[in-house]
Amino acid sequence: MDVLLDNHLIKVEIIRKNNKNIYFRFKNDILVVTCNRFVTTNEIKRLIKANESSLLKMYKKNKKKEENDIGFHYLGKSIPIVYDESIKNTYIEDDILYTKNETQLNKWYKEECIKIFGERINSLLPRFTNIPKFTLRVRKMSTRWGVNNITKRIITLNSELLKRDVELIDYVIIHELCHFYEGNHSSRFWNQVSLRYPDFKNARKRLRVE
Repeated sequence: MDVLLDNHLIKVEIIRKNNKNIYFRFKNDILVVTCNRFVTTNEIKRLIKANESSLLKMYKKNKKKEENDIGFHYLGKSIPIVYDESIKNTYIEDDILYTKNETQLNKWYKEECIKIFGERINSLLPRFTNIPKFTLRVRKMSTRWGVNNITKRIITLNSELLKRDVELIDYVIIHELCHFYEGNHSSRFWNQVSLRYPDFKNARKRLRVE
């Protein structure tokens, strides 16, 4: 079955189970509908039409994610990779990344995260006062861009953040540093963020969409 969402012809895959509710998700360019086995195709069509605006947003967000997953992304740019077994150390030249193999690339990427994130932290710290000494850690996270363990004084940044531009990296760092002042996301916390990153709402939106 195919449906039209704002001139986008979308293939629909229906999965019927014993669940009570109906769920929509996109897998590649396919709209996957999970519903009760008694729900008719006409009812599914009606619900898709009724939720067209929301589904279109989901579709565009999914397409954007797919674009980000293709190729190599570094500080907001998509750059080609050249693999050459003779290369001793990974490097970028003229917006092309040169590396020996995937193993060397992954090692370089981890080191680059520590380097770039550390540089940005040092650049942003003068905007703050009375920030305690803390440890920076980097790891890949599926649902968060950063975490501040205030008790242990450890800030963990998502390694995927290196794919975003510097403005977004700065926002996440400022966000986490502000948690040393306010541990939750109260209005006082967002006031602290806005003092150091006035355009934080746009940064949050970009991080959700991109």
